[in-house]
Amino acid sequence: MAEAETYLDLPLEDVLGDRFGRYSKYIIQERALPDARDGLKPVQRRILYAMLQDGNTAEKPFRKAAKTVGNVIGNYHPHGDSSVYEALVRMSQDWKARHLLVQMHGNNGSIDGDPPAAMRYTEARLAPIAKELLRDIEKETVEFIPNFDDTEEEPVVLPAKFPNLLVNGSTGISSGYATDIPPHNLSEVIDAVLMRMDQPASSVSELMEVMPGPDFPGGGILQGKDGIKKAYETGKGKAILRGLAEVEELRGGREQIVITELPYDVVKANLVKKMDEIRFDKKVDGIAEVRDDTDRTGMRVVIELKKDADATSILHYLYKNTELQMTYNFNMVAISDRTPALLSLPELLDAYIQHQKDVIENRSTYELRKAKDRLHIVEGLVYAVSILDEVIQTIRSSENKKDAKANLIEAYQFTDAQAEAIVNLQLYRLTNTDVTTLEEEKAELEKRIAQLEAILQSEKKLALEVKKELRQVRKTYHNERRTVIEETVEELKIDKEAMIPAEDVYVTVTKEGYIKRTSPRSYQASNDERPGMKETDDLIYFSHANTTETLLLFTENGHYIYIPIYELPDIRWKDNGQHVANIVPIDQNDRLIAAEQITQFSNEWLLTFFTAQGMVKQTPLSEYQPQRYSKPLVAVKLKGEDRVVSVSLTNGNHQLFMATKNGNGLRLHEEQVSVTGQRTAGVKGMNVKDDEVVAALAVPAPSEDEAVVAVVTHRGAAKKMKLTEFPLSNRATKGQSMFRELKKDPHRLVYAGSVPASEQIAGTTKEGDSWMKRSVQHLKLSERYSNGSYIIDTKETGTIASVWTYVDHAPDSST
Repeated sequence: MAEAETYLDLPLEDVLGDRFGRYSKYIIQERALPDARDGLKPVQRRILYAMLQDGNTAEKPFRKAAKTVGNVIGNYHPHGDSSVYEALVRMSQDWKARHLLVQMHGNNGSIDGDPPAAMRYTEARLAPIAKELLRDIEKETVEFIPNFDDTEEEPVVLPAKFPNLLVNGSTGISSGYATDIPPHNLSEVIDAVLMRMDQPASSVSELMEVMPGPDFPGGGILQGKDGIKKAYETGKGKAILRGLAEVEELRGGREQIVITELPYDVVKANLVKKMDEIRFDKKVDGIAEVRDDTDRTGMRVVIELKKDADATSILHYLYKNTELQMTYNFNMVAISDRTPALLSLPELLDAYIQHQKDVIENRSTYELRKAKDRLHIVEGLVYAVSILDEVIQTIRSSENKKDAKANLIEAYQFTDAQAEAIVNLQLYRLTNTDVTTLEEEKAELEKRIAQLEAILQSEKKLALEVKKELRQVRKTYHNERRTVIEETVEELKIDKEAMIPAEDVYVTVTKEGYIKRTSPRSYQASNDERPGMKETDDLIYFSHANTTETLLLFTENGHYIYIPIYELPDIRWKDNGQHVANIVPIDQNDRLIAAEQITQFSNEWLLTFFTAQGMVKQTPLSEYQPQRYSKPLVAVKLKGEDRVVSVSLTNGNHQLFMATKNGNGLRLHEEQVSVTGQRTAGVKGMNVKDDEVVAALAVPAPSEDEAVVAVVTHRGAAKKMKLTEFPLSNRATKGQSMFRELKKDPHRLVYAGSVPASEQIAGTTKEGDSWMKRSVQHLKLSERYSNGSYIIDTKETGTIASVWTYVDHAPDSST
């Protein structure tokens, strides 16, 4: 009768947690992270062991890589062949590993990111130094476990006669853990191990005297010893790694930058492409050509410069904006005691030293057992030769081999092993020469047994054996350091004016946040058409500018965006611009309200901010030149639901005018506003209580008598007034009314601006329809108490929602 099926009713979260926990443990311990003792991941260890088992060693001919991959998959690593082959190839790439563990014939990829040839085309064998990782593995030096199908045994760890984890480094990502351990110089690492063995309490500073830092296979320059020291002390840290570049002089006073070494793990082809894009996009002025002259003699990337170009600034720009310089982040995670751990340099060295002591101890135990077994046999043979005639007589009188062994044991007290050796003895071994040889072998075995017992009984002698073998590896495989280590990180100084090509452009900014720069050629081909933008959009800024200048964009929520004009997207006049959010991550609920073109950030100019709750803030323009500008920066501190309504550039000699929705206007001199820092809220400019400021402007004092303010209400009424209609007042007052009060449907201000008579205004109704722009010159100059004249019939179009100064796109209109 079949057994009844049993179902467990378990919560889904428990099942998921348990299964994911098992999976995580597997990939952490059995896939992605290296062992602190031999520095290998399981797939790497299995590849090396399989090649040893197959006799695919350095002194023998190369063998097809496909055969090695098949052996690894079939015997030890039941995964896809691509993962095994990729691991095999990586151990053969001299730009990835400091000391190659595998030698390969054929295409094994390139530093340009080219993939290796298929494994059926390539051949591989163990590199000489890989034998040091595997040496004495047959002498029970390390633990073996059954493979996945219990048909073979595989090592848990390799004997590792050199500290491979530090020498070749490791990188990997698993569940919840990642590791980045850089490669180091073999001789320096061994010197650090020897120092740690002699001085178990040695500090990181002392260890760095013999092992100053990483040594990458591609060379390069590593800057920042403090970062390296922190990484060695804590397991985490960072240093700056840059390629080796030199400036060479050419004929005619020209220069070129020649790169001969790259940072670790940088794909050369991608770097060359990025540099050429910088040249093509004219982000830097002075690069004439970028080419890759690398050949069999070595790496050589050449950047030819134009005459009189600033080579140092261009090189620093490339360091800052390409992978010619990068930050290397140490994250020294490895499996220690079957657990992933973030290890300091002393802990890594101690783990390796303990492993070597265990290996030597296990090997000595194995060799001692073998030596004692052999000594036992040799002693039997020596005794047998001394009574040779009796032994021969006993054997001759026996019926067979089994009987002979029994008779020898009974007559002369030989052990079973000795009797077996005697009956198998060949006649030529009975010469005087061989007897002497047996005596010498006995003496050698006794001496070796004494040495091995001394090693096993003395921690000091065990350590001496470890040191002796490490010194031998260092002597055999020593090579010079490739990476130069510098004490401090060099500050990158870039002369932007010398770097940026000075070009005339046209800059446009729209209400909906689309910005661009356009070449004069594209602009002139526009036939005086408006720039490309959505039908619902319009310009808030247009200017003729130079790429050496800067654009400041101000938002309603009190932020500003700093964009050098040469970094603006270069887009044709008739095409839509790029949204500012694609350049700088702006809040989707924020919107642009103003833009200012800056040639020089001077203390002589002030940025003046007006908010809806009547606040005014003035700050020197120089405070708005940031060191970093990858995100929106704080322009003014806003309180509650306040928002910025206007931004102006003033010089301390301007009249400020603020107008509220209810139609009050206030004029004051900017001297009444205290100059404060960038992240301040400013001072109260106008008392607005339940009302709000909807418009504000600044007018130079010499022009105040001629200054005219145009206003528009939600009912479509508009008028012009002289600014002097509003007497100069003190700060934080209500201001004067600019409309005659109506009991029914009073006018509410939607726009106030100081515009020349030649300029125009435009607007939209609440229904979303745009009404035709109106020229300011057609508006009558009125007194402050009049309600003006109607410029739109709101009964047909609906009330007005917003009005703005129409920005003309004619060249002479730009400022």
